[in-house]
Amino acid sequence: MRTALLKVSLQRRWASALRSDWTREEISEVYNLPLLELIHKAAVVHRENFDPSEVQQATLLSIKTGGCNEDCGYCSQSVKNKTFVKPSPMLTPEQVLESAKKAKAAGSTRFCMGTAWRGVGKKKAFDKVLEMVREVNKLGLESCCTLGLLSGEQAKQLKEAGLTAYNHNLDTSPEHYSNVVTTRTYEDRLQTIANVRKEGISVCCGGILGIDEKESDRIGLIHTLATMPEHPESVPINALVAVKGTPLGDRQIAKGGMVTWIDMVRAISTARVTMPKTMVRLSAGRMDFSESEQALMFYAGANSIFTGDTLLTTPNPEFSKDASMFKTLGLKGKVPYTGATEKFRPQEWDETHSTTFAIKKQVPGKLAAATA
Repeated sequence: MRTALLKVSLQRRWASALRSDWTREEISEVYNLPLLELIHKAAVVHRENFDPSEVQQATLLSIKTGGCNEDCGYCSQSVKNKTFVKPSPMLTPEQVLESAKKAKAAGSTRFCMGTAWRGVGKKKAFDKVLEMVREVNKLGLESCCTLGLLSGEQAKQLKEAGLTAYNHNLDTSPEHYSNVVTTRTYEDRLQTIANVRKEGISVCCGGILGIDEKESDRIGLIHTLATMPEHPESVPINALVAVKGTPLGDRQIAKGGMVTWIDMVRAISTARVTMPKTMVRLSAGRMDFSESEQALMFYAGANSIFTGDTLLTTPNPEFSKDASMFKTLGLKGKVPYTGATEKFRPQEWDETHSTTFAIKKQVPGKLAAATA
């Protein structure tokens, strides 16, 4: 009886206003719905809030690879892990700008720059990052950084440079986090997110499936995200790309298992239902899923991807392959600073780039015959 009443309660509330008061029990109930029912619910919510044919294309470039002192059990760039990745110098602003131009030409409208750092700290290279942000902005792209831990002052400097978004993933649930990394805490991550949000920068925050977590940890991650005072503007859902030499990668390789398309669909659908206005990014690990499996993920609410043949240090589908998939599925790219990111559009962008990108007012898709 209690479960039946909870289902009725959920059905009544899914189509209502944004919520930050989800309980773990409610999110568990959503996550564990029969798969087709869950996909249907998520698809309805998606169409109530977005054009289902529109998918954001983002490109992530490693601007400082390897040599990180963190001990993340999944990461090929940690000095604690013996992998194929070797430390390399930071790219120059000129090199980064050239990559951003290629990404834009291939259809990307967000360009993200990542460093293998625990955090910015007192690094002089931060000034170069600020210059990179300013140069990427001149192309009319949304700019994004993932630099590790940030102080409030550093977040302010990024905002002043014109940064659109900051990525800082929580990876997993609070309970499982210390099994993944010990050189920082969950609270450290949450504080950086708070610093970013305070400065008016778009928050990009998600997690990873396949890091020896339980289903309860996936539910716990989504609960943490969905109960933030303001939901992240984008939530990346990553499938672990197992790299030999990393503790969690080696464990997955030894088991012979991998994240399944069902795992991804459940996580994406639950994120879509609980955070209806958030961009849900089908992120790392796409090489392991067929086009038809990815199509189901888009149907269930994923509306953002990373494009380009490399995602930091791991393989990713080439631009041309994604273009072919978009054509097959009838998908189109998202224009920068529209929809979920419209409120972050700088005034000078309208003056300089409004003719470069054809901006049309976004009208969420309607599914008149479908009901929650």
